[in-house]
Amino acid sequence: MSRRFVYHSERPELWDRIPEVFAGVVPEYNLHGDINETHWNRLFEEFRDHQFLLYDEERDEILGAGRSLPRVWDGTPEDLGSGLDDSISAAFIARDAGKKPTALCALGVEVPPDHQGGGISRALLTHLVEMTRDRGFAHLIVPVRPIWKHRYPLAPIEGYAHWKREDGEPFDPWIRAQVRLGGRVTAAVERSSRITGTVAEWESWTKMAFPGDGDYVFPEGLSTLRVDRARDKAVYWEPGVWITFDVRQSLPSDAA
Repeated sequence: MSRRFVYHSERPELWDRIPEVFAGVVPEYNLHGDINETHWNRLFEEFRDHQFLLYDEERDEILGAGRSLPRVWDGTPEDLGSGLDDSISAAFIARDAGKKPTALCALGVEVPPDHQGGGISRALLTHLVEMTRDRGFAHLIVPVRPIWKHRYPLAPIEGYAHWKREDGEPFDPWIRAQVRLGGRVTAAVERSSRITGTVAEWESWTKMAFPGDGDYVFPEGLSTLRVDRARDKAVYWEPGVWITFDVRQSLPSDAA
């Protein structure tokens, strides 16, 4: 097969295609997180071997992308922190202090629209598990953005994280996929990632007007947006669910 995993350190020019290939995969507002301004570019400068693509060499196509970074984790739910932003910040603080990482933290798995539904997200997640093991870590930790939470923006994330289907499996498809692969729902956090913007910026990102102060439900939002027109500021805290993998255990037989 011509498909293989390619790291940023090998083919950095492939990442120039990302904006076009993955257009529309995540809501526009998710591209403007507060953490991006201080840390995002450093991922591709200091952790180049942790950012990868699934690439079809024969067709010259990008089939999926995965992002991660090593961080310190003591194995307890409390030490996971408050979510995505906190995890990224803590990883760089530990790196700058010379602390040895103990776990791999996945920051995202994405599949272009043309390749969704073909099992690629599972292949990317499986690769993250294998990367974790190959690099000598015992755990992969994932601050998950539940993909159906936007349907229930007012539901507390702690409850949503543990919703089940009639067959007993997790209700959310992305949580379910990770549990099937051996992950465990370990914690849920209301404030995983913060996105701050002006009222005009948020109206542009959501294609929706915010005529007064208050909390708004908005398209694709996992929780509500707080709007303060007097300060010309709107703040959204995206919730998340921590999934943890003990990679010392074997993957389920159907995951290979």
